[in-house]
Amino acid sequence: MIPKVASWKKDTVSSLTDMLKAGGTFAVIDIHGVPASAMLGMRDGLRSNMQIQVAKKRLMKIAWEATGNDFSDLESLYSSAVQPALVQTNMSSFEVFSELKKTEAGRAAKPGDIAPYDIVVEKMDTGMPPGPIVGDLNSVGIPAKIMKGSVQIQKTVTILKEGETFEGDLGMMLSKIGIDPIVTGLRLCGTFEDGTRFEPSTLDINYEKFESDLISFGAGAFNLACNIRWFTNATTPTLLSKASGEALAVALEAAIVTSETLPHFISRAHSGALGVAGSLSEDALDEELAQLLGAAATAAVTATVDSSTEEAPTEAAEEEEEEEEEGGFEGLGSLFG
Repeated sequence: MIPKVASWKKDTVSSLTDMLKAGGTFAVIDIHGVPASAMLGMRDGLRSNMQIQVAKKRLMKIAWEATGNDFSDLESLYSSAVQPALVQTNMSSFEVFSELKKTEAGRAAKPGDIAPYDIVVEKMDTGMPPGPIVGDLNSVGIPAKIMKGSVQIQKTVTILKEGETFEGDLGMMLSKIGIDPIVTGLRLCGTFEDGTRFEPSTLDINYEKFESDLISFGAGAFNLACNIRWFTNATTPTLLSKASGEALAVALEAAIVTSETLPHFISRAHSGALGVAGSLSEDALDEELAQLLGAAATAAVTATVDSSTEEAPTEAAEEEEEEEEEGGFEGLGSLFG
C-alpha cells in the first residue's frame, strides 16, 4: 500500500520549487529562538526584498534535487541551523547579510542559555534608587551597595565565562542593569550565488574600514604613478604641473628670458637694486629711491613688531609694575620728610 502524502507537504515542496526556479541568491537562515511575534515583524520588513520559506530538511531536499541541484551543497548549510528556513532574493550575498544583521536584537538571558562571551559587569552607578534590588544583585554575585542615594556596583566582576550556562535569576538581574547578552534575530548560515557558496564570516565586512582602505590604497597608487611618471587621465594634470614648475626653476637658473620668467627676473633685479641702494649714503639717493627704501624699511619694522607682539605686553606690564612700586616708596618717603 502506497502511503498517502499530506497535502501540506506537497504544497510546501511546490512552493520551494517555485522559489528555486526563480533563481537569484539562495540563503539558509536559522530562526531558532526568535519569538513568533518578532518573527512576523521581521518577515513583514523583509518581504519586499526576500521570500522566506520555513521547511523541514527532507522537503527542502526534494525541492532542491527536483530543480537539478546537488543537495550536498545545501546540506552543509542546514547542518549549522537548529530551525532552518530558505531565503530567495535578487540581492547580492553581501546585501542579504546586511539586511539580516538588522534583525538582531539583545534579550535577557534565561536559565539554560549559554553565555556567548565573557559576561563582565563594570563598576558603576546604576542610577537605581535604594531597595530590595541591592540584595537581589548580591545574591547572584554582583557586589552592590547603596551610596549617595543610589545603588552602585562596587567593583568590576566577571559573572560568567564564555560557554557557561545561565542559572536562576542571573539573566534577569543583568537585564536590570542594562546587560542583555543573548542576541536574537534571523541568523545567516550561508548563501549560494551563481554557484558560489559564501560563509557568513566572508560576508561580515566593516564597510567604514573598507571605504577608508580604498581611499588609502587609491592615494598610494596615485603617488606611485606620479613618481614613476605613469601618464593617465588622473595623473597627467599633476605630472604636467610638476614638470612646469621644474622647467621654470631651470629657466630661472639658466637666465632664460620668457614671458613666464621675466616677472621673476624683474623682481630679483628690483630687490637687488634696493639692496645696493640701502648700502649708499642718503645724499646719493634721489627722492623716488629714498621713498622706496623708506617703504621697504617700514614693512620690515611692521613685520618685526607683529612677531614680537606677544612678548611686548608682558615686558610693558613688568615695567609698569616697577614704576608703581618705585612711585609708592617715594610717596611714603615724602610723608616722613
